[in-house]
Amino acid sequence: MLITWLYTITSVIIVSLISLIGVVTLGLNEKTLKKTIIYLVSFSAGALFGAAFLDLLPEAVSTAGGFTKTVSFGLLAGILVFFIVEKFIHWRHCHLEATKKHIHPVGFLNLFGDGVHNFIDGLVIAATFLVSIPLGIVTTIAVLLHEIPQEMGDFGVLLHAGFTKSRALFFNFLSALTAVAGAIVGLLIGARMGNVTLFLIPFAAGGFIYIAGSDLIPEMHKCEAESTSKSFWQFAVFVLGIAIMLVFVIFE
Repeated sequence: MLITWLYTITSVIIVSLISLIGVVTLGLNEKTLKKTIIYLVSFSAGALFGAAFLDLLPEAVSTAGGFTKTVSFGLLAGILVFFIVEKFIHWRHCHLEATKKHIHPVGFLNLFGDGVHNFIDGLVIAATFLVSIPLGIVTTIAVLLHEIPQEMGDFGVLLHAGFTKSRALFFNFLSALTAVAGAIVGLLIGARMGNVTLFLIPFAAGGFIYIAGSDLIPEMHKCEAESTSKSFWQFAVFVLGIAIMLVFVIFE
């Protein structure tokens, strides 16, 4: 059992470190970064929709043995809870531009959603290591590949919300560490974990759909002096986010 704990905790720590991938943008100047952020937001929206509809929901349906009421309830609960959370952190309607002093609520909402998703990743990794070490390693590699595009998009959303680069990296990493908590919970509850993930997987999907549909896509429409070519590239990057998630789902 000790070796299972060692492999599991090491794996989720490695997965959590992927959240620091945004460090590759630290060398960009502010002007270049500002032009890039909207495309990272577009990419994130596509990646979130892709993760929800191509990965999480099919996994939930497969686990439940069909599109059961539990899956439907989890999905709706995710949308409702994320709506309530956004209302809680968004005390008044936000008309102010996101700055270092005025952080747009979508940043905090995205951190919450990513935290739930990472917690589930930790549960899944723990579950597979409990079955066998090789299966756990394969699952960890799949999660790593799955996280790279999503974490890049998440980093872009935090920058767009008004976080500085250093704060975006720090908070994105804190959100990623929930995978460690999920793994520990998974190892402790062991065989009983199936009932928990059956609800949490569609719950995370609902959260992703809410963030992408109600926050990120509207942000994509706010660009001033939007040209046809800029709109095309936003759409292209949005589709790219979905396509990359599809590729990972096919080969995972």
